[in-house]
Amino acid sequence: MSISSTFSPTIKTLPIFSHTTSINSQSPFPVSLIFKPSINYSQLSISRRIFLPSVSGIWDALTGGTNNNSREAGLAIRRGMLLFRQGDVMGSVAEFDKAIELDSRQKAYLWQRGLSLYYLDRFEEGAEQFRLDVAQNPNDTEESIWCFLCEARLYGVDKARDQFLEVGRDPRPVMRQVYEMFKDGGDPRKLVDTFSSSRDGEYFYAYLYAGLYHEALGEEEAAKNYLVAACQSPYAERSDDYMASLAKVHCKCRNWSFSQTST
Repeated sequence: MSISSTFSPTIKTLPIFSHTTSINSQSPFPVSLIFKPSINYSQLSISRRIFLPSVSGIWDALTGGTNNNSREAGLAIRRGMLLFRQGDVMGSVAEFDKAIELDSRQKAYLWQRGLSLYYLDRFEEGAEQFRLDVAQNPNDTEESIWCFLCEARLYGVDKARDQFLEVGRDPRPVMRQVYEMFKDGGDPRKLVDTFSSSRDGEYFYAYLYAGLYHEALGEEEAAKNYLVAACQSPYAERSDDYMASLAKVHCKCRNWSFSQTST
């Protein structure tokens, strides 16, 4: 997931937020943000999977706000993300909903909630969440794809593709090809062949989305092979990427073991 904005936050050489940061920290947003208005904002693309969980927290940091609800909402989001990583999908949604109750500004940015809703088969709510997110960030490839995944389960692949959310150009080559495959149709085998010898992250994302594409088409065995391969990749085993956790949660929800499979 990437975030584009009308301001440019510059992160100083302070401890950068990661999803493993303690939720008991007195400062839930350990970053320093500075306006740099000379930057071309249209080029800004920061991965929200390794960035702050609470967009409102950015604004509070910039404005000097001391909204207790905002801080509590940020902590609820962190708890929800932790629960999701641990496989407690229902518990994660409860925390994300709590964050929205505490600070309604969160709802339009909570892509994590949309992912959890998908695994609870709450596809209509998931699609709504991703559409809200894309309305705020029209350059987010992955949210567009996850909206499609939800709507494919609701209406079928053809209708979901008819109303596919078009977004800006992703800077990641693997995600550009993934986007085109979901938007226009394509061959997952070609996708993974292209990136099978690439960097760990590209290999992981190619296999992850190849599996999700097969699932959208109702092809369970192929989906299983690719998703298990994604989980077995070195990137998934050592990365703090939220999507690496998602691949494992996916297999857990489908009762797929991580035993070696072939693709």
